[in-house]
Amino acid sequence: MAKNTLKTASVLAFERKLANSDALMHAGNWQHREQSQSWQPLAIQSKDVRGTISNRLKNAIANDPAKVDAEIQKANLQRVDMVALPFDADTLKVSFTLRVLGDLATPSSCNDQAYQAALAGKILGYIEEQQFHELANRYAENLANGRFLWRNRVGAEAMEVHIAHIVEQKVQTSWVFNAQHFNLRAFNRDQGDLTSLAEVIRQGLLGNRFAFLQVEAFVRLGAGQEVFPSQELVLNGSRDNSKSKYLYQVGDVAAMHSQKIGNALRTIDTWYPGAKELGPIAVEPYGSVTNRGTAYRQPKENMDFYSLLDRWVLKDEAPSIDQQHYVIATLVRGGVFGEKAD
Repeated sequence: MAKNTLKTASVLAFERKLANSDALMHAGNWQHREQSQSWQPLAIQSKDVRGTISNRLKNAIANDPAKVDAEIQKANLQRVDMVALPFDADTLKVSFTLRVLGDLATPSSCNDQAYQAALAGKILGYIEEQQFHELANRYAENLANGRFLWRNRVGAEAMEVHIAHIVEQKVQTSWVFNAQHFNLRAFNRDQGDLTSLAEVIRQGLLGNRFAFLQVEAFVRLGAGQEVFPSQELVLNGSRDNSKSKYLYQVGDVAAMHSQKIGNALRTIDTWYPGAKELGPIAVEPYGSVTNRGTAYRQPKENMDFYSLLDRWVLKDEAPSIDQQHYVIATLVRGGVFGEKAD
């Protein structure tokens, strides 16, 4: 097919290649972390509280002291889920598994064979030249630095991440990282055992080796301290109205969503405009960061995934190496990328 007749497939989807599980939460004591198999699971508790009115008041109320007093006297009753370490335990354990998959050049679905062949050529060319070194290094560092702990990482006295490469139900290699030795705003290649961990991930992405990792993070927070599982989205009619906050659990054990863990693992994009000031963000087609309400890869700047991919595949205009890393990382993320009808 002539190059100028090539079109983006209307059906195009890729499976994610970093297949991580949900993360379970347990509690124990820091000095016993080598025997953490017997640690107690953390259960979600319900708490009823009488809060105060603290939101911004309308001008008609704020400008009238009597109305302000009347508003403040109203009770702000809340029933919420919460999780805390017991008072005989000072350390949180967060554990999950990660499987790294290969065969990136083959989409899970594509209805245009000519486009699929052209796209596969670009992906295979990247793999031959780059060999996944950069991406594997960054994924490995996001495991070692405990970025997946999110809010549970803040203010910790000590943090360790234990990672084991499991083959045939046996530990083939294991690593222990001090998560506080890493800078979350920059990626460093020379971190000792990080090189061998990255190599396991790289071989998995290449499809040369079975890559199954067991990850356990230990966070010393202090006895009785609150910890933070994922919060459930309450859709209309999906829950009763008795609580204003629901937390995620798996089999009565407090947990973090696999999506939240995956988001942390793919927080490797330092190639977008403004990255020097803001640091890495998760790999997304438009560089979206919902808690900032901003898309850092705008289509009008031709820095989004679709603009870069279309120029690369349809026009044979290869992006810079940094942007190639980003495009390939987006395919590793997975998703539905087919052309939409106008």
